[in-house]
Amino acid sequence: MLEFTAMGQIDYLLIGHITRDLTPEGDVVGGTVAYSGRIGQALGLKTAVLTSCQPDYPGLQALAGLETAVVPAEETTTFQNVYTPDGREQTIYGVANRIAAQDVPAAWKEAKIVHLAPVADEVDPEIMRQFPGSLIGMTPQGWMRQWDENGRISPKEWPGAEKYFGLADIVIISQEDLLSTDMLFQYWAWSNILVLTGGIKGCIVFYGDKAQYVPTIPVEEVDATGAGDTFATAFLFWYDQTGDPVKSARFANTMASHSVTRSGIDNVIKKLKKKLKTYK
Repeated sequence: MLEFTAMGQIDYLLIGHITRDLTPEGDVVGGTVAYSGRIGQALGLKTAVLTSCQPDYPGLQALAGLETAVVPAEETTTFQNVYTPDGREQTIYGVANRIAAQDVPAAWKEAKIVHLAPVADEVDPEIMRQFPGSLIGMTPQGWMRQWDENGRISPKEWPGAEKYFGLADIVIISQEDLLSTDMLFQYWAWSNILVLTGGIKGCIVFYGDKAQYVPTIPVEEVDATGAGDTFATAFLFWYDQTGDPVKSARFANTMASHSVTRSGIDNVIKKLKKKLKTYK
């Protein structure tokens, strides 16, 4: 049974797992839904999160001020990242419950923007069919992961990409999501709008038969945590207002760039609110 906060008209609905991230400094709340939820709120959107975790998970406090619907689970999805000279090693310990169409509150099916944000193959992609009038964005990294019996995560090709990329209005992926260059061209062919992010290198927007590189702005990086989530939320927000994918990429690059100049979500939000007021 779902556990709800108050219902109401929603501007921005995020679907995916809130997570527990194990770090040397202690447990940290993670998951795109947690970070992007706060960013959406900062951009003035009435934001809601549909997730699954242990009902008493303290990390749910990170969603305070957002409307939430929680599918109760025996476990909370838990990750550990270890950084080595060869790159990041990611391990998963336990996964919360799958999120499906029947878990969507009826009042939320008219959300203006829906952001599918899986981190551990936990969202049934058929859920997209519940939002016929919404702008649907997808950050599909969680469908592009697999793990072995020890929880060691590795990339995989998502068999559902051909079917589901076309159901979304916007698909946002990173270089890390690609197994090959050929895969990028496949994704472009299957997508309405595809955005390939490259961090400080900017992004490439693929729409129709066009591919447009959009550079970022130079900044002094302090903390890159959540920059990808900030980009995705900002892109969907601006596209909903303008319908222009290139302008949306410029806005998203700007917001993501400014986000890395601060450490801590509260400080990031203050910076983004200030920038939003002066953005042209």
